[in-house]
Amino acid sequence: MRKRWVFLAPLAIAGGLVLLAVGGLVVRELWNWLLPALFGWPRVSFWQALGLLALCRILFGGLGRHGGNGRSHWRRRMAERWEKMTPEERERFRQGMRERCGGGPIGGGAQSA
Repeated sequence: MRKRWVFLAPLAIAGGLVLLAVGGLVVRELWNWLLPALFGWPRVSFWQALGLLALCRILFGGLGRHGGNGRSHWRRRMAERWEKMTPEERERFRQGMRERCGGGPIGGGAQSA
């Protein structure tokens, strides 16, 4: 088991560095291809592209892994709450959601006046 980790750890680090380098190159090439022509912005170097990649990760991707896209946690919590509800509470919840989300009456079609 330990021999496998000794082999996999450097391989994982090297793979991460390759992905980082490829990401920086892709950001640099896309930036230098699009933004100077469209908006007249300056071209960026590889290191500036890595900085942009890191900034976007911080601003839009978060830091660290969250075990999914966030919806799985919300769904799991909602399922747990739903299981604990009585049938009357479930019906009240459904009715409240219909009122808030603009759902019309169930089973009733369009009524003419």
